[in-house]
Amino acid sequence: MSMNRTGTVRRAAVIGSGVMGAGIAAHLANAGMRVLLLDVVPQALLPEEEKRGLTLASPQVRSRLAQAAVARMAKAQPAPLYEPSFAGRITAGNLEDHLAGLSEVDWIVEAVVERLDVKRSLFERVESVWRPGTIVSSNTSGLSVAEMVEGRSDAFRQHFAVTHFFNPPRYMKLVEVVPTSDTAPEVTALLTALCEERLGKGVVVAKDTPNFIANRIGTYGMLVTLEEGLRFGLTVEEADTLTGPAMGRPKTATFRMLDLVGLDTLLHVVDNVREKSTDAAERETFARPPLLEQLVASGRLGEKSGGGFYRKIKGPKGGSEIESLDLESLAYRPRSSVKGPIIDAAKAAKGTGGKVRALIGTDPKHKYAQFAWQTIKRTLLYSAALVGVIADSITDIDKAMKWGFSWELGPFELWDALGLEKSVARMKAEGDAVPEWVLTWIAEGNGSFYKVLEGKRFVYAGGGGGYAAEELSPDEISLAALKEAGRTVLRTSDASLIDLGDDVVCLEFHSQNNAIGGEILTAIRRTAEEVSKNWRGLVIANDGRNFCVGANLLLLLMEAQNGEWDEVEDIIRMFQSSMLSIKKLDRPVVAAPHRMTLGGGVEACLPADQIIFSPETYFGLVETGVGLIPAGGGSKEAAVMAAARAGGGDIQPHLNALFETVAMAKTSTSGFDVGRIGLKRPQDRVIMRQDARIAEAKRAVLELDRAGYTPQPEARVRVAGREGKAVLRMGVHSLLLGGQISKHDALIGNKLAHVMAGGDAAPGAEVSEQYLLDLECEAFLSLCGERKTQDRMSHMLSTGKPLRN
Repeated sequence: MSMNRTGTVRRAAVIGSGVMGAGIAAHLANAGMRVLLLDVVPQALLPEEEKRGLTLASPQVRSRLAQAAVARMAKAQPAPLYEPSFAGRITAGNLEDHLAGLSEVDWIVEAVVERLDVKRSLFERVESVWRPGTIVSSNTSGLSVAEMVEGRSDAFRQHFAVTHFFNPPRYMKLVEVVPTSDTAPEVTALLTALCEERLGKGVVVAKDTPNFIANRIGTYGMLVTLEEGLRFGLTVEEADTLTGPAMGRPKTATFRMLDLVGLDTLLHVVDNVREKSTDAAERETFARPPLLEQLVASGRLGEKSGGGFYRKIKGPKGGSEIESLDLESLAYRPRSSVKGPIIDAAKAAKGTGGKVRALIGTDPKHKYAQFAWQTIKRTLLYSAALVGVIADSITDIDKAMKWGFSWELGPFELWDALGLEKSVARMKAEGDAVPEWVLTWIAEGNGSFYKVLEGKRFVYAGGGGGYAAEELSPDEISLAALKEAGRTVLRTSDASLIDLGDDVVCLEFHSQNNAIGGEILTAIRRTAEEVSKNWRGLVIANDGRNFCVGANLLLLLMEAQNGEWDEVEDIIRMFQSSMLSIKKLDRPVVAAPHRMTLGGGVEACLPADQIIFSPETYFGLVETGVGLIPAGGGSKEAAVMAAARAGGGDIQPHLNALFETVAMAKTSTSGFDVGRIGLKRPQDRVIMRQDARIAEAKRAVLELDRAGYTPQPEARVRVAGREGKAVLRMGVHSLLLGGQISKHDALIGNKLAHVMAGGDAAPGAEVSEQYLLDLECEAFLSLCGERKTQDRMSHMLSTGKPLRN
């Protein structure tokens, strides 16, 4: 097998069908591979198997574990598959009857129990049928890579490494590739390319040390947080409030994360580092915390046992309530909220660096500030001490923590944000031992680990080599770096037009939550004029957490509550005309959405000539959830799609399906799933690697341009008309009679039916797109005037959840 082509890996096998094994098998299937999933043969029959007259020799019993894992994939949440049909790419078997099947695959992934003896024994069996040249990897989270394959042949060891996926494999970006001194360099390169290009992962190459990179530092950070929290007398809630989003970390923060991981699992990781460490200070830090031992001994393991640092109970009114652990008495009590000037300052600050500086600097003598400083300081120093030990570069350490633990900034990026020289001076003043390489780096006149010059990010290179340009894949385009290099063509407060090179520009949203408001609409109109005059084409994409969560709902609600109907209509007309300017542009337009792409975000994509979906794209016209209908061209585009799919035939079936999608506010569960809800067009496609979406969209623009692009003709739209509307409204009425929707839902549905069917036009009539936009606007305005719609809008803004009234 060629070691430089990821496309040669078409068939894979996963050994172990537990949570991780099944998740990895599902994601390999997501990537289009044929997967053989194997597990051990059960030693006893289940009661239902006995009732069916099966025996231990029955094939369905012998492969029961893997078969059950595949069956669970369709119902599991979060879903491991991009599309349920992908389960058909997985064949379930067992390690006795189907072991020989390993000789027919291109990649074998082991994901069995974390015991060295079990893994060694398994690899001995694997090698008995191993086809020379096949790559083999283990999903261990921290066992010695070299020790797992002791006794195996030289050829086997040369084709072996660790590929440590994080759970759940579909959603977590990080894969740590860990070679040994025996692993052939081309095998490491192929595994890296496979995980990045085929699986869409972010890869860091780690050294064969206990718990590798992310778990090593992440576990240390949790232990430090526990230790410092007890020292400063903080509650569980206080520690989590300070070590969550306020510190650029996930909402799960520390103690909630420990509950999710499992306290017994954490102790296992702690033991693994301590037992293999030769550093006395590290061994002391990784001593088993008595509090954790006490909780584990009492059966409080976290979420899997029903309680750890938090637990969920039934409240007096039947609903669920969350209690937290009192760290002194170890009794549970009602969870409390944490407030104060420091918390408020962190929430108000912009960016992770600003938030952390607010935590530490707002009131430096407060216990919150002291706790935050101590936990951050110790984690930074520990990370610095491990450079060259767990990874060769600080960028790999930063990436591992961002991708594996969802930190907004890695340790060295955070150190820069705090101010490297200032923070090191404070550390030295407090008697901390700062790694010599950090002191030397500062003494050489360097004030940060990273710096940006002419659009490129440079990073500490180590070994007296100064800064080196950070390597980016040719498939990655950094909008931030391009803006830093002065490649911004035009800008409003909420959007920028950025030169991507090759006469292609990218329209980037950067408002709060990337919600579409007046500034973005202005930018769209200005962009259309600019691109038409001076550029080959346009990409619509951004680097935000989500592509776009919709329109600025607060602005619409305020205008509606004030009865400013002319203002509301102006907003809608501006929204419609802006989206129409994209559709009518005489240059190719390609949209590249990712993650949440809702309401107005969808309406910003549908006018494009092509949409390139990231695999994790949650795409849907969700306006009915706030009592409205899509009115930025979304309802019109649904009618256009129904007509296109009907060709010259019956529109009604296609209209019915799209009406259901919009009326029920259906959202895709992945980029691949957009087709299920009917919003994917023939020219649209999905790419596996989210990081490549902007580069791929740029390539698509250039390809359309090279092919001799001609703008979309302003065609008339054939509609179902009043008879089609009657069919849609009959369906709405049936749902109302069945108690499945409320009267207000029915009102919304009837107005949507009027728009999507083309109003009172004759069946089969051809209407202009502007006619449909006028219907959209009229329906939207009338719904804005409804009190129940305003209640829905208000509820969504205050809770983030839809109200069914």
